[in-house]
Amino acid sequence: MTKHYGFTLAEVLITLGIIGVVAAMTMPTLMNSTQGAQYKAAYKKALSALSQAVVLNVALEDYNFADLDGENYNLTDMLSSRMNVVRSEVGASNIKNGDKDYTVTTTTGTREGTAGVDIEQANTTLFFNDGIMFSFPTDSANCSKDDTTGSTTPCYGFIDVNGVKAPNKMVKCDSGTVDGTGANACQVKNPTDVYPVVFYDQTMLPNSPAARAVLYGK
Repeated sequence: MTKHYGFTLAEVLITLGIIGVVAAMTMPTLMNSTQGAQYKAAYKKALSALSQAVVLNVALEDYNFADLDGENYNLTDMLSSRMNVVRSEVGASNIKNGDKDYTVTTTTGTREGTAGVDIEQANTTLFFNDGIMFSFPTDSANCSKDDTTGSTTPCYGFIDVNGVKAPNKMVKCDSGTVDGTGANACQVKNPTDVYPVVFYDQTMLPNSPAARAVLYGK
């Protein structure tokens, strides 16, 4: 008599149940990791593109961030002539996330902008063809830094690599401290979509320990 060996229905159901539980536990972490990697790549791309735009403008028009006066030389015109800007808005009335006002969630609560930038005030926000947006005070001018004399008047803004789409969260340190070094330095495990920047002369840099950790980290 031939015997047939196999799994019972109960054993199959138990196995499928275990697989489902493991998948439910690991999928959110995997998705966050994948999304974080996308945000990180988009942030690096945006910062590089903005930096290249001002360098190109210096070569072609002979003026940079330090020469901005808000009138004849303004940041909107500079970037629009060197990058593919599909839309620009002044203020926040036309910047919506669905039917809600666009807001940035920070570690201290919810407000529009950071590092001295408030999108509810006289801000200009540029939207690029790749979905990234850059917001800055419309009156940004004389953005410079003199390392010799110590005189500095940098300008500030922020990049949202995801445009108005959620999560609209300011990048923050997941471990370490903002002023720490070595093993205690700020570390970002799950990058988000909003990054503060500072710009002056021909330079644009991240403007928070978390933003720097994402840019320079592995």
